[in-house]
Amino acid sequence: MRKKNSLKRWLAALALAAVGGLAWAQSYPSKPIQLVVAFAPGGTGDIVARMVAQKMGDSLGQPVVVENRPVPVAAVSMVAHARPDGYTLLMAGSGTALTSALFTKLPYDLMKDFIHVSTLATFDLALVTDRQSGFNSVADIIAFAKAHPGKLNIGTARTGSTQNLAAEMLKARAGIDVVIVPFKTTSDMVGAMRAKDVHAAIEMLPAIQGQISSKSVKALAVASSKRHPGLPEIPTLAESGMPGFEASSWNGIAVPAGTRPEVVKRLAQEIGKAIESPELQGKLLALGIAAKASTPEQMTQRMRSDIAKWRALIDKAGIPRQ
Repeated sequence: MRKKNSLKRWLAALALAAVGGLAWAQSYPSKPIQLVVAFAPGGTGDIVARMVAQKMGDSLGQPVVVENRPVPVAAVSMVAHARPDGYTLLMAGSGTALTSALFTKLPYDLMKDFIHVSTLATFDLALVTDRQSGFNSVADIIAFAKAHPGKLNIGTARTGSTQNLAAEMLKARAGIDVVIVPFKTTSDMVGAMRAKDVHAAIEMLPAIQGQISSKSVKALAVASSKRHPGLPEIPTLAESGMPGFEASSWNGIAVPAGTRPEVVKRLAQEIGKAIESPELQGKLLALGIAAKASTPEQMTQRMRSDIAKWRALIDKAGIPRQ
């Protein structure tokens, strides 16, 4: 009899917890939500964050406020240790994966301290050159590099960036001896190409799309698995003699570990609705950005895969861990 009563109490408690969780989820959100973006305002990632935040806020009935914290490790750590109540979100992605691959000690564990909710957008990388460079294909670049070891310069963003590591990947996969030159800004890099200080560059497509459209810069290939819908005539690096070559920058939204499953599910649904909006799709595609939501499981797998990929490349390229 005592066992039956214990079982009844346990079942009753379980039912109350389920009802309580459902009620809590139905009342969420009851106040503004903070979306922490670990870089300065104005860039393409920040534009995506603000567009998605606006759409989500309209649907949720509470504002989703973007807060820029351009000190990445501190920003990610702050969210990792925030209350897991669904009111503090993180813009995560390839940058946070790279940091986890590059740094030996961090005040958080990207795979243990977060639940990865959904991807937002992918920023394809392009191998570009000046319109008067004389290079018309990836094969031209590789042939020149092999004929002139150590003489070809490839511009990228800062050391350790996705663009920089993509150049290291190109160097390793093509078996060429080239000099990879990091720049602070895209305009500095384009200026160096025009001055013939660098022969080519790898940059995020949204940052270089204007120069490609104006034909001041030539796109030789994109580093994605498929051709970019905005530049269907430009081949991929895989099509250009490097099968399986894929490197892109991407972002998504994560929440602190311990966040209720029903809140994670609600956020994933709202992100999906925002991303699938034809209005948002059109605006982002015009900027060279491919937007696509995912399940939490898909984003988790992508993050895990990126960390492993970049860690292997960092070791192979001899880039010192920090």
